[in-house]
Amino acid sequence: MTRQYSSISVETTLASSINTTATTITVATGTATALMGGVTLAGGNVDIFTVALDVDTVNEEIVFVTQVSGDTLTISRGQAGTGSAGVSGIAHTAGATIKHVLTSSDLIFFRNNASPVTSFAFSGSTSGTTTVQATAVAGTNTLTLPGTSNDTLVGKATTDVLTNKTLTSPIITTPTQRLTLNAQTGTTYTLVAADASYKLVTCSNAAAITVTVPPSIFTTGDTINIQSIGAGLTTFAAGSGVTITSTGATSAAPTLRAQFSAGTVVCTAANTFTVIGDLS
Repeated sequence: MTRQYSSISVETTLASSINTTATTITVATGTATALMGGVTLAGGNVDIFTVALDVDTVNEEIVFVTQVSGDTLTISRGQAGTGSAGVSGIAHTAGATIKHVLTSSDLIFFRNNASPVTSFAFSGSTSGTTTVQATAVAGTNTLTLPGTSNDTLVGKATTDVLTNKTLTSPIITTPTQRLTLNAQTGTTYTLVAADASYKLVTCSNAAAITVTVPPSIFTTGDTINIQSIGAGLTTFAAGSGVTITSTGATSAAPTLRAQFSAGTVVCTAANTFTVIGDLS
């Protein structure tokens, strides 16, 4: 049954006495409509409207109104612990007060039948913390926040892509790292900041190739991978203000030893680099 409520219900009185098992009551002439407060009960006993008889007395009884015909109300007796629910209640005399009430039965019903919502909105303050239980959003367990880019909170049990996020002390299980190739076919190339982001710079030319390490581009700890795949050998050159060290024959300008030799440029301090790998 669907519980119906009204905030404008008007208290009335019992027109005639009832025994403990009566299933209908008659209210004071012309007052049933006001008591129902604009609520219309559907036929077939599918709706209920809660009222109390002899309100705030030792004879108070909670009943469910299931049908209304004029000033006669069909009721289910003894609800919310005030009798044998649906069977019997307390006898009441003519003039007993009748009032629409919220009872423990309603509150228990709310508690037991609350279900997850598919969506909800926040308003007001933009600061503070909101905790959402895993079951608070049905289906996807994803809470979408409004904003410029419609950020989405990801779930622990799902596979998601994180973009522009900072991870503090992450624990990564079975990580996968794939290099992106930056293919260079000219005889000169100057490294760029993106080359330090999981890149392999390949140098392919029949003639000698010079790779310049520029100043003020890289941060301490950055690494750049380079491989010479053409017939022309690859030599590293220092840009203005840059210092290069290596085990190469020319420490400040090492050369990859042969075709398919590879090396790594490591930024060890501001504008300071060391080159390691298959050098000559």
